[in-house]
Amino acid sequence: MPASLGDSLDRALEGAFTRRVPQSAQAQMKYLVKQLKGTKAAAQALGISQRTVERYVAGKLKRPRQDLRGRLEREVKKRWQPQVRAKARKKAASTDGLVLSTRARFGFKAAGDTSDDARIRDLPPQALPPHYADQLFTARERGATEDQLRQIAADGLAQMYFRANNTRAHGLDVEFTDVERLDIEL
Repeated sequence: MPASLGDSLDRALEGAFTRRVPQSAQAQMKYLVKQLKGTKAAAQALGISQRTVERYVAGKLKRPRQDLRGRLEREVKKRWQPQVRAKARKKAASTDGLVLSTRARFGFKAAGDTSDDARIRDLPPQALPPHYADQLFTARERGATEDQLRQIAADGLAQMYFRANNTRAHGLDVEFTDVERLDIEL
């Protein structure tokens, strides 16, 4: 499965957590019920019955199926430590920026209709300025597609890596596709 930029952004924010996410299914379910203010809302979020949620909260069920375990972990992580997550996002978007490394297919278009055929490249970690971090987080929050997020990242990589912070290769447009690996750090 190709690397998702949205998931990479989420993992980067999870790195800022100051406490461990609940580990057991019972603890995760209790947390989710508390956050969603009831077993019915938790059941709807997970796509299971309200009675199943109640059994996990009571400790009668302990090991969820693999697909439910994944959904439960995602829903808990999505809501875990919202203030810590917001603080990390704000810091990246205002002062620090983010660091992105990837292995993906890059192609180029430059002025005068010249182009370079796309090829797979391993890019070392690249520091993207805060305004790209802000654009990425804002777009993710507003439900942007993976292609839209990838275009923002391509613009940042084009500026910082391929155009050396806009000191060379002016007018170079970068295509960013077929992502094999994508790591983001705050």
